[in-house]
Amino acid sequence: MTLSLNTIKPKAKTSRKRLGRGDRSKYGDYCGRGQKGQKSRSGASGLKMLGLKSLVSQTPKKRGFQSGKPKNQILSVEVINNNFQEGDTVTPEKLAELGLIAQKNKPVKILGEGELQVKKLTLQGVKASKSVAEQIEKQGGKIE
Repeated sequence: MTLSLNTIKPKAKTSRKRLGRGDRSKYGDYCGRGQKGQKSRSGASGLKMLGLKSLVSQTPKKRGFQSGKPKNQILSVEVINNNFQEGDTVTPEKLAELGLIAQKNKPVKILGEGELQVKKLTLQGVKASKSVAEQIEKQGGKIE
């Protein structure tokens, strides 16, 4: 079929709902939107376009606040005293090999309950509390 002036037809008309024309028109009163709620208000069609409904349904529900930061794996000074000797370097890899921490890619922090007896320790990639940091620096160690 070729396109020419005598074959062109006008577009078929589609009837649209005539909303808000009284109770007898089927679309009066609440105009087909139901009663209350977000979808009954004006401007609610924007939510469908943004896709918020699917996004909200995909995210899991969890209680409380879930932080994006990983939690520190905590070690005490006693653990360091028992497992390291003078002049050693403490790294997450060594701690994981010894089985003192669960994962080497998560942050590690040494908390100071007790006194550090091992001298000249160097900490690499390991955090330390203020009291532990002071003890290490007094004994000639380093924190990197």
